[in-house]
Amino acid sequence: MSHLLKNFKLKDNFFGKYEKLVVEQVIPYQEKALRDEIPEAEKSHAIENFRQAAKMLAEGTCDGEFYGMVFQDSDVAKWLEAAAYSLVNHPDKELETRADEIIALIGSAQHKDGYLNTYFTVKEPDKKWTNLQEAHELYCAGHLIEAAVAYYEATGKDSLLNIMKKNADCIYKRFVEEKAEGYPGHPEIELALMRLYEATGEKKHLELAAHFINIRGVDADFYKKETARKGWQVWGMNADDTEYAQNQAPVRELTKATGHSVRAVYLYTGMAHLAAETGDEGLVRACEVLWDNITKQRMYVTGGIGSTNLGEAFTKDYNLPNDTAYAETCASIGLMFFARRMLNIKKDSRYADEMERALYNTVLAGMQLDGKRFFYVNPLEVIPGISGEAVTHRHTLPQRPKWFGCACCPPNVARTLTSIAEYAWSETENTVFSHLYVGGELDLMDSKGAKLHVETGYPYDTNVVYRVETKEEQTVNFTLAIRLPGWCKKINVKVNDATVCMKTEERGIEVTKEVRLENGYLYISREFADGDTINCYFSMHGERIYANPAIAANNGKVALRRGPLIYCVEGVDNEEDVLGLSVCDGKIATEAYQPELLGGVRVLKVPGVRAKRTDDLYLSKKPEQERVTITAIPYYAWGNRGLNEMRVWLPEA
Repeated sequence: MSHLLKNFKLKDNFFGKYEKLVVEQVIPYQEKALRDEIPEAEKSHAIENFRQAAKMLAEGTCDGEFYGMVFQDSDVAKWLEAAAYSLVNHPDKELETRADEIIALIGSAQHKDGYLNTYFTVKEPDKKWTNLQEAHELYCAGHLIEAAVAYYEATGKDSLLNIMKKNADCIYKRFVEEKAEGYPGHPEIELALMRLYEATGEKKHLELAAHFINIRGVDADFYKKETARKGWQVWGMNADDTEYAQNQAPVRELTKATGHSVRAVYLYTGMAHLAAETGDEGLVRACEVLWDNITKQRMYVTGGIGSTNLGEAFTKDYNLPNDTAYAETCASIGLMFFARRMLNIKKDSRYADEMERALYNTVLAGMQLDGKRFFYVNPLEVIPGISGEAVTHRHTLPQRPKWFGCACCPPNVARTLTSIAEYAWSETENTVFSHLYVGGELDLMDSKGAKLHVETGYPYDTNVVYRVETKEEQTVNFTLAIRLPGWCKKINVKVNDATVCMKTEERGIEVTKEVRLENGYLYISREFADGDTINCYFSMHGERIYANPAIAANNGKVALRRGPLIYCVEGVDNEEDVLGLSVCDGKIATEAYQPELLGGVRVLKVPGVRAKRTDDLYLSKKPEQERVTITAIPYYAWGNRGLNEMRVWLPEA
């Protein structure tokens, strides 16, 4: 983590509630899930797997078995990472003690040569490294490395860091020094090794990350050869499906986001991080092309990615069905990772715009408002009786489960929401970048000689105010670069009550000579005095959004948006009938903020009509219609009031 996470104190009505929820409810709840202590939830066994592995190493046998997915170790890793971020601003000796105990357990499950994986230690001790395509050894190592870096930077304790440095050395020896063939079936270790390199400065971690990225897809037949010789399988993955596995071509030749969407964006994140570190122009170009393909042809309006449950994958350009969307929570988190690394290459607001879209819509929708239930899949349309039941829709559950046998998403949400400052801010030698608008206090006394106090009611209110605090009323010279959101048609930015930037639909963006505009960021460079304020007004109103006509599922339909939030329509607000609703022309009214509704939301009211249902399957004339007012809520809050019909895209009458 950067120093910005430690130096930022969250004081935000919106994300403050989420931080409190994650710290007080989600992290303890998920720890119980990992310990199999949640009644009626799917069994995890993840911590017990480490106990069994430790016993196997100590005694040559164990009294239990490995249980769960082949990547079950990663659930513990992501929980530890979330706990680490929580400890930064919410010290908790009991949580830290329990985390230390789990770390000690992980250490006791590590082989003398540094190898670490409970599946192979307990279940398949003679088959290590023989099934890179399916068995997730390097994926689990990557998540544990991320946890190690986070825990070290949060607490200063290096036990897990040393465990994972030893594990990284084991992997380096095999794949670099001994030149073993292969690359990860599920990318993840690449981005983790880059984080490890930043934390330790050890060049071999950078070298290993580059090795796995550079070798990937050079031999597109590697998994076919591995399958032919290994003689065993985890779940029978198709070695011929190179797009799914992200190995159809060398990474610098990729032009389309294909295959398993989480694998894809984790790989692209590692590529972008390596490109930023080394200045590799070939990698930069590949990342830019892949980013454009995702965000211009293969992304849902909610920031969801992955159109099909068949391989949890991207499909084709503009193939974005709503009722069978996959849009895995982890995939949108991965898109945020990718965006953040692209911002390190080039400060361009289009990356932060999509990071914001994914965060406020799909990522937040992945967790119930009480933090105790989670979505793996995030559809844009749900029909009870079909969603979760029909053979084509079994993956689109209409209500969030308590846990999953494959529980990658819940701890991924927890680690993201406890590290929000990492996405909101970045810093260069003389510039502070505000990518997301989050209330709080950023202490830059050591680097800039100032503090930034941010006050905002975002994403529901229109103002974001930055106030500068300096030492003993001194002036300090630095640049504050603020993203101007792409969704906003009317902007007014004032420095100490003097307008420096204005955007209108008629005249576009105009700036004064005191500031400059570059790639969607407003750069304010000056001698800041104590008490200086920058007031940003971002106009928000309910508006209709239309899809590219090439998206067949959305022809003749509209979605609703206010600010960064995509809205949806639920049956509970609309006489239990969403399917018959169509949107009409007319003003979209925004109701006052309702603090008691769904944790606090603004509701949109839209003129519409409802087609009356009949007993006939087909009619020779248009169904009778009645005029209605349609009620819409933010998409992230859907599914919190029982079983409901839900739609994001509605027909336009």
